[in-house]
Amino acid sequence: MLKVKRALISVSDKTGLDEFVKGLERYGVEILSTGGTAKLIEALGINVRKVSDFTASPEMLDGRVKTLHPKIHGGLLAIRDNAGHMKQVKEFGIELIDMVVVNLYPFRKTVAKDGVTMEEAIENIDIGGPSMLRSAAKNYRFVAVVSDPARYKEILANMDKNKGKLDDELLFTLAKDVFKLTSVYDNAISGYLEGIGAKGAGYPSGISLSLDKVQDLRYGENPHQRAAFYRDSAYSGGGVATAKQLHGKELSFNNIIDLNAAIEIASDFEEPAAVVIKHTNPCGAATADKQVKAYKDALKCDPLSAFGSIVGFNRAVDEETAKALVSADFVECVIAPGYSKRALSLLTAKKNLRIIESPVILSSGAASDFKRVIGGFVVQDRDTKKMDISAIRVVTKRKPSKIEMKSLLFGWKIAKHVKSNAIVLTKGTRTVGVGAGQMSRVDSVMISARKAGKEAKGSCLASDAFFPKADGIQSAKKAGAIAIIQPGGSIRDEDVIKAADKAGMAMVFTGMRHFKH
Repeated sequence: MLKVKRALISVSDKTGLDEFVKGLERYGVEILSTGGTAKLIEALGINVRKVSDFTASPEMLDGRVKTLHPKIHGGLLAIRDNAGHMKQVKEFGIELIDMVVVNLYPFRKTVAKDGVTMEEAIENIDIGGPSMLRSAAKNYRFVAVVSDPARYKEILANMDKNKGKLDDELLFTLAKDVFKLTSVYDNAISGYLEGIGAKGAGYPSGISLSLDKVQDLRYGENPHQRAAFYRDSAYSGGGVATAKQLHGKELSFNNIIDLNAAIEIASDFEEPAAVVIKHTNPCGAATADKQVKAYKDALKCDPLSAFGSIVGFNRAVDEETAKALVSADFVECVIAPGYSKRALSLLTAKKNLRIIESPVILSSGAASDFKRVIGGFVVQDRDTKKMDISAIRVVTKRKPSKIEMKSLLFGWKIAKHVKSNAIVLTKGTRTVGVGAGQMSRVDSVMISARKAGKEAKGSCLASDAFFPKADGIQSAKKAGAIAIIQPGGSIRDEDVIKAADKAGMAMVFTGMRHFKH
């Protein structure tokens, strides 16, 4: 175990520092510090030894050089049970440092600001901090290295338990924290600089990912597959990775994938929206003035498939909606930005219902979409491009009415989230039939029509990609659809338009495809 006698503290994030320093003082720890950190500690009435006094060397170059000194790194790197090291420590007058408390310049926050200059970014590249952290972490058997304010309480509790000493297991854990932190930090710098060089030239030459384990999972997609859930350490927006579970047993691998689909679809709408998910596809979705109506409309689309579903909302769940959820046949999980007190009380009465709280996902959030292949990844921009309404072309003799156009645009948003080939039938702002993941677009039309039943008559149809032949239009007409929205772009567009005109249907082209593989 390590007895902490001297600590060097230099932090940009001063969260919880006052209580931590007071805890160290209780055990007679000498404090070394610099700049604003030293002033804060002195204001607490605690003695501080300036690093410049410790090294007998002033800060220089506008503070760029403060701790880059042999007396600092010698005090951190000296192996205490190595006679040769200890002889040199004595020879060069090096005083040992037993703890380093350092967090780094906020590089990622700096470069995330609008209008940040290259000069600002460069000045927020920390040099002394990572150097001290790595030195201390390399010598973790003899130096406690603290890089995360969230560890302060744990460290003080460990010292209290061991009468001022830290145990070896915690020392090793703290060292692992450091190498993970410096890896993420260097990746952020590298990514920023690569991005500067790659502007207008596509993706950078290399991408590094840093992931934090959220939890181990009971199993993967199937019981014989091991699984775990990881969070991108660079991401802080809305979504399942940053969500909070309020109730229910732990999430499964499949729950997590479906919850992601639910909150992603709900987040696409500004008006109150509800979506019912099965196997990542919406088996029902709707928007309405009231949340409960949106949910009931979404459920009505395919109540049979909704058994064991995931339900997502873009508003806090209210009491009326909670009552509808509780009375539903079987819901696995609910995800929403929040829950009223009464709604939460009603929902938590269902023992097995998993209740998840997550902010909506902003289009400016995670910028890239990664898909795994054996031995690598393919990377693309997330499909967040907004529809330019003025770019929509009416290509048939009959124009869609305002009501039909509203329904078409709603269906178009939903089709983006349905596995290709995707066909979505809508009435107003609710789905009535969804055909997903078929090899043939005609099959998707037929499936959506079968799901819709009588509701297919008078419906609007959204297709995620163009119709390659007129047979898809003929199937849509047979089902009862009266208007179509699709990207266009087929070599047989002329035949497709003629088929729509012959059927008396309205059709518009968006010029934008929404494949989802």
